[in-house]
Amino acid sequence: MSAVYINSAACISVQDTLNENFFQNLHPENSTQVLKAIEPIYKEFIPPAMIRRMSKTVKMSSVASHFALKEAEIENPDAIIVGTGMGCSQDSEKFLKNVIDNQEEFLTPTFFIQSTHNTVAGQIALGLQCHAYNFTYVNTSSSLEFSFLDAKLQINDGEAENVLVGSTDEQTERTMELYKLNKTIKKEENLPVDYLNSTTDGVIWGEGASFFVVGKDKTENSYAQLKDIQISSRLDLTEIQQFIEEFLTKNNLKHDEIDAVILGFSGDAKSDVYYTKAMDVFQNSALLYYKHLSGEFNTASGFSTFMACHILKNQTIPEVMMINDLKKEEIKNILLYNHLGGNDHSLVLLERI
Repeated sequence: MSAVYINSAACISVQDTLNENFFQNLHPENSTQVLKAIEPIYKEFIPPAMIRRMSKTVKMSSVASHFALKEAEIENPDAIIVGTGMGCSQDSEKFLKNVIDNQEEFLTPTFFIQSTHNTVAGQIALGLQCHAYNFTYVNTSSSLEFSFLDAKLQINDGEAENVLVGSTDEQTERTMELYKLNKTIKKEENLPVDYLNSTTDGVIWGEGASFFVVGKDKTENSYAQLKDIQISSRLDLTEIQQFIEEFLTKNNLKHDEIDAVILGFSGDAKSDVYYTKAMDVFQNSALLYYKHLSGEFNTASGFSTFMACHILKNQTIPEVMMINDLKKEEIKNILLYNHLGGNDHSLVLLERI
């Protein structure tokens, strides 16, 4: 398999990640049930007539993809691949509300057309007039990882040279209400959250869009080499260390050669035990966490990938992300481990170039 490089990274999140100085201005949030993304001024990027018809996730993705393509100096990618857990849930809710309000009669198809999960990838392609391979993955918390895997295969098979890969998820009022009812979101009385030592179930929910240009050739702007990805939908707690060990062996790496591990601690006591177990494997690595900055959501790993890219490029780790105080002189290999509620475990290995 030939090398595949991440040549650009753009992110809209709960942090001001579109700002050049975001690295120094990261603010953790542990006392709000639902975190909103910091959105750009959309009319600077999208014609006002179109903005009205776009849901939040489409708008965030359109701008994030614009920044990613601009940074990579690519006008038209050879493929567009997007991962999402919830898709265009705002328009889905509007459509279902219309069905109920109109007693299933005289429905306009607009909300239904815009509610499908592949709307995001489709709208980006329409905006770019891109007729290339266009695909959407809906695999809960491993949607982005499947998208990266597909991009890697497209490049290795010679089908594409530059692929736009993205992840996106938005919040909706009704879904957040339901998440509070089924205790996916933490109860008010359990706030503020101690992400690393939580004794209560549930998470703080976030949202965002992260886009990357993955290419066959490295450029002056390249962030990292996308070395390998491993995904497992179900794992017992006793299997997690073996899952990591086998992944490292496959990539001819020892534990000590992983300079930083980014773990998805979400404050959910029931599922965070996987991360605690994974930490035991890495006694000589910098251990980091990030969901106190992004919130938990289906494609939160997009935020961690974005942060990992900047850590590799800048060779510095923000203090606010550190679990232990171990710092290596050079950060060469970063391992990202994520899951959602104990399901859909993914490992992503990035290497400095």
